[in-house]
Amino acid sequence: MTLTKKMIVQSVMEKVRFKRQRKAPQKLLFPELGDETLSRERASEIVEALLEIIRKTLAGGEDLTISGFGKFQVKFQWGRGGRHPQTGEPIVLGPRRRIGFRASRSLREKMNSPAPPVSSR
Repeated sequence: MTLTKKMIVQSVMEKVRFKRQRKAPQKLLFPELGDETLSRERASEIVEALLEIIRKTLAGGEDLTISGFGKFQVKFQWGRGGRHPQTGEPIVLGPRRRIGFRASRSLREKMNSPAPPVSSR
């Protein structure tokens, strides 16, 4: 399954709730009415801002650690020789930076734990 920005925005909209500053008297009786949901535009702005911070950090050559998720590392790769796939002639591939990812221990444990049994009705 591919996770898209649209799916992330939808998840943020569903899971993030804000408490209202002032509550009407009937909302004191029903606390769930005191929550506000995020609009699609605001959720999209939050996701875009997060992705922009990640882009700038990695483009600057810094490592990025997200607690409970993992660490993105910028690694340097030296230039090397290669071959042009169509002509077979040798070429030189220049040095470049690449991104590596190392999952956190808690994420690895969740991924490798046995899945709960699925009940069929």
